[in-house]
Amino acid sequence: MRFGRDHVWVRMDDDIQATLGLTDYLQEKLGEIYSIRLPEEGEDFIKDESFAVVEAKNGRRDLKAPISGEVIEVNDEAVEVPEIINEDPLSEGWLVKVELTSSLEFDELLTEEEYADYLSEEEDLEEE
Repeated sequence: MRFGRDHVWVRMDDDIQATLGLTDYLQEKLGEIYSIRLPEEGEDFIKDESFAVVEAKNGRRDLKAPISGEVIEVNDEAVEVPEIINEDPLSEGWLVKVELTSSLEFDELLTEEEYADYLSEEEDLEEE
């Protein structure tokens, strides 16, 4: 599992397919999630461009894609019952499955350790 700087995780399912979801950090920061708009199957999305919109207790947030690819499956349950994203963001609350344009983009994402360091830096900035 790797992480984007916009707090979206990516888990490779095989050589070309990956599952994306919100990190635990982001779902906690957003608070209770009321709704999520996800792309449709067959849609392409491009790294660093918005691919979803989350409406939550602490505001609205556009999610930026950590990788490029084509959406091959959408978690309809997360759209219908968005609370599962809060309850289980790393498995049941996944958002979309994607066929990657390039696996090199996955390799460029943050490892778990790098992401933990990134969170520490971000929290230090918020405290200043």
